[in-house]
Amino acid sequence: MHTLEAVIAAMIMVGIIIFAVQATSLTPLTSSTANAHIEAQLQTMGQDMLSALSYSSYGQDSQLKEDVMNWDGKEYVWNGSTYRSTNNQNKTTLNSSLTDTLTQIAVPRGIAHNVHFSWIADNGIVMDNSYIYNGDPSDNAVMISKKVVLSDTDVGNETVFISKTSIPDADTSTGFYNIVNVKMTLWRM
Repeated sequence: MHTLEAVIAAMIMVGIIIFAVQATSLTPLTSSTANAHIEAQLQTMGQDMLSALSYSSYGQDSQLKEDVMNWDGKEYVWNGSTYRSTNNQNKTTLNSSLTDTLTQIAVPRGIAHNVHFSWIADNGIVMDNSYIYNGDPSDNAVMISKKVVLSDTDVGNETVFISKTSIPDADTSTGFYNIVNVKMTLWRM
């Protein structure tokens, strides 16, 4: 009788283990310790890239700020060798410090990336425009952001700047122009 009871208990335990393993699906995209580690690496890499680009010597603008000020309002895509505009006929290329950094760091490692600029419009609504778009990010994507403060002297001709970028002057009574939030999304392909 004890032997039969032991066999039945063992079968129940094996059945519970089989049920538990089958109920939990493990796929390559399941969040795991390895994916969490990769996400942490991407987060650190993105923060380092934006921090390096936002550094400036005394009296000079940062490379990230210059990229925002020189932006022509267009969206660009990585075509395998350069960043090309998506909305004009001659497919102009984008040459900026941000694209140089992404080309040297993210592209060789197979890291997909999107970059968006967001700012507060005249009506108080946050506007968001794509600077670089390379598709929809995966569920394991990370987002890093850095704020860039623009002044009236940085922008220069406000009419031309607004017509290109749609970024308005947030306060016309002071030298403050607007704050642009540079958001970079990174994910593994």
